[in-house]
Amino acid sequence: MDSQRAGAVHGTAEVIILGAGPAGLVLGNILRAAGVDCVILERAARADLGTRARAGFLAANTVRVLDRHDLSDGLRRHGQPHSTCEFRTDGGRFRLDYASLGRGEGHTVYPQQYLVADLLAHYEGAGGRIRFAAEALAVRDADAGRTPPSVTVRTGDGDPVRWQGRYVAGCDGRHGAARRSIPPGAVRRHRIDLGVSWLGLLAEAPPSLDAVGYAVHSRGFAGHMARTAQVTRYYLQCARGTAAVDRSDAQLWDELELRMRAADHGPLHRGRFLQRAVFDLESDVLEPLRHGSLFLAGDAASLLSPSAAKGANLAVLEAELLADALFAALRHGSTDALDGYSARALTHVRQAQRFSQWMIRLLHDVPDLAPATDTVPTTVSDSGDRSEPSPYHTPLQRRPCLDTLRTSRAEQDWFAEQYVGV
Repeated sequence: MDSQRAGAVHGTAEVIILGAGPAGLVLGNILRAAGVDCVILERAARADLGTRARAGFLAANTVRVLDRHDLSDGLRRHGQPHSTCEFRTDGGRFRLDYASLGRGEGHTVYPQQYLVADLLAHYEGAGGRIRFAAEALAVRDADAGRTPPSVTVRTGDGDPVRWQGRYVAGCDGRHGAARRSIPPGAVRRHRIDLGVSWLGLLAEAPPSLDAVGYAVHSRGFAGHMARTAQVTRYYLQCARGTAAVDRSDAQLWDELELRMRAADHGPLHRGRFLQRAVFDLESDVLEPLRHGSLFLAGDAASLLSPSAAKGANLAVLEAELLADALFAALRHGSTDALDGYSARALTHVRQAQRFSQWMIRLLHDVPDLAPATDTVPTTVSDSGDRSEPSPYHTPLQRRPCLDTLRTSRAEQDWFAEQYVGV
């Protein structure tokens, strides 16, 4: 049998959701509570789902969305309010209490794996259907008109099986079946290589600052982000192609202390590194976020650099938008909201994209890859061809940006609004 095909229908649902990350689980919870029949197909085993240590900064609007749908109990009990970031340069350090600027909103620090565990418990506790170790291979007939879409799924129990529904929500990430199933030329892909690589480190060590730390150094950027009272996320800018195991824990701590100027501002709390990963910063957005009856949300819709912590927040916002639109179509026969979903979601994606790239330019020596406008930046085709950005940004231009952020209240208000907003 063709590994991408299956025979008889194995299961049905009004909405088939691919992926049990924040987007898929928020969408599933909202739809289930509204009486919409849905199923979540997750390729990971149940035991592996909660091991994904990802982002932990939830914006105020994200918390409001979760509040609206009674999905915020865990973060309300255990999340920590956060409102300060600190910049360290060779000219000293300065802090911004961003919750007192702009719209007057801060973040809630709550690791993504905890949020996923909460959302899963709520979904299953209310009778929601989910299948683990169910890898979606392909979405079929999404644009076939009267033929309902279906998803071919591999479960490890033999031949692939097929699920059929009215709509499919692709919340299965950048490399998932939803994106792969969209025919070439059906959507536009906007991709930028931002020219920066980070070594991400998860340390079994208490936070060393009571703020998010951004260190700008001649040897490269370093970042400090609290996760819990005993775990801290660090980032080190590294050369493209660096291996995550190139240096020992002690060498990495020495480099972090050097770039974060620990000699001037106090030592870092050290501990063993639980995780290491090197990733190249890029922006990768599809337009539109729809192909027939297949809709995209979360990382399947857009992947932004982690420089501004927008990924999980966009995923939750998009899930609510899509849930409302699907409910209107299924229960009231109105497809207006579904037809407008992509445009609405992309408005928020582009705003987050612009700020993410502004942060990249602020913290790194990179070319000026895109203007701070509503236009989509340099486009990369599926074949990988792209026009090269002109080198513009230099170390001499970054200092005035940081100095302006240090001294200008108008710049600080703008930063605070963009930093927390989606």
